[in-house]
Parts: sequence; C-alpha cells; structure tokens
Amino acid sequence: MKKYFIKLYNVIRIKEMRILPGHLSYFLVMSIMPLITLIGFIASCFNLSIVEVSEFVLQFLPIEVSNLIIPLLTNNNMSLNLILMIVGFGIVSNGMHSIILVSNTLYKTEEENGLRLRIRALFLTIILINLFFFTLIVMGFGNIIVKFILDLKIFSHISTYVYQLFILLKYPFAFILIYFFITILYTLSPVKKVKSKFVVKGALFTTIGWILVTTVYSYYANNIANYDLFYGNISNLVVLLIWIYILSYIFVIGIGINVTEYQLAETTTYNIKK
Repeated sequence: MKKYFIKLYNVIRIKEMRILPGHLSYFLVMSIMPLITLIGFIASCFNLSIVEVSEFVLQFLPIEVSNLIIPLLTNNNMSLNLILMIVGFGIVSNGMHSIILVSNTLYKTEEENGLRLRIRALFLTIILINLFFFTLIVMGFGNIIVKFILDLKIFSHISTYVYQLFILLKYPFAFILIYFFITILYTLSPVKKVKSKFVVKGALFTTIGWILVTTVYSYYANNIANYDLFYGNISNLVVLLIWIYILSYIFVIGIGINVTEYQLAETTTYNIKK
C-alpha cells in the first residue's frame, strides 16, 4: 500500500497533472454558453416556448450571467446561433484535448494526428458536459426542480409519491450513470487501448467523490444560499466555481489512480517475464 500511494503521489505531482484541474474547470464554465445556445437553437427549430427556460436561468444564475445567456435563448438568428455553438464547443474541447494529451504521456503512447485527436476531444467533451450538467441539475438542484414541477396543479394528486420515489432513486441512478460515463471517459482518453479493469478504481473514486461533493453543494444551494440576495452577492457564484474546480480535481486524481494501477500491472508483468 505504501508503494502504491507513493506512486500515486508522484503521478499527481507531475506538472501537467497539477495544471489540469484549473484548466478543465475553466472550460467547463465556458461550456455553459454553447450549451445554452444549443438549447435555444433546438427550441427555435421546434417552435418551442423558451419562457420556462429563461425563468429557470433567472432563478439559478446571477443577474449579470443571466443577462448574457437569455439573449442567446431569444435570438432568432439560427445561422448566428449555429456558428456560436460550433465555435463554442470547439473552444471548450480544449479542456478534454489537454486530458487526452496528458493521458497519452502518462500511458506512454504515440499521438494520433491532429484532426483525429480533435474529433476524439470533441466527442469526449460532449460526454463530459452532459455528465457535468446532469450532476448539477439532478444532484445539485434536483429536489428544487422536482418540487417546482410537482407543485403544478396537474400533478397535485401524485406529487408526494413522485417526490419520494425521486429521493429514493436519485442516488442509485446517479451512481450508475456517473460511473458508466466516467469509465468511458477514462477508457477513451488515452489513444492506447486501456482495459476496463485498469480504470475501475479511478472511476469508483471519481463517482463517489462527485456524489459526496455535490451533496454538500446541494445542501448549501437548497438550505444556505439566499437567492433573494444572490443577484447582489457574488459569494454564491464563488461557491459554484469552487464546486466545479473540486469536481475537476477529483476527475484528475481519478486519472492518477488509473495510471498507477496500469503502471503497477505493467511492472508486475515485466518482473514475471524476467
């Protein structure tokens, strides 16, 4: 165990690994804009009302951020929305691109050509963004959102049962979904084919870590944060950014755990052959 933790510490202390959490969290924050643009684009294509989406943005985001996002939702210029979305996701994919490059270095594998690497980064970015927003919406604000929906008259006769069912299934469902997609991200990040058994511990660590940290953030958001003062108080926004950074840091530590598992297996195999 001592040797294992020494190896893990050495992996995490690599310069690129120490930079990754801040780099990844920055691009996760950046992903909000193209994702909101995508929602507005889909709504405009199907002539759907975006009033509810705008109200949700106003309720959970600072007024300064809402003023930037809502025009993207209400913008009817589809060509401009499409361009902003493509450029936005291209920029945001830089975070996952860095993860791939560092993973290739740690697993000692050759690089793919630039275009294939970018396509891989974009694909993994889409998975990561969806996973991030699932964690935020379901784990962070799920209780509030479900209560808001169930307060509608149409659901009044089933509201208690549905809410209890949501509370009962939220954590098991979230654990399975987060673990599944984290495993995909860890497996596909390096160009080298890495067997799933070498990413199990890292994926479990990241999944449990994300759920625990998000539970703490959810408690803060639901019980401590004062959203009546949120528009004039930047402290809640700072807590949100810290939460994103911690999730990114846990994700990077998971990579370190996987690499350590892989290196120990390689060393053991080499010693046996020798």
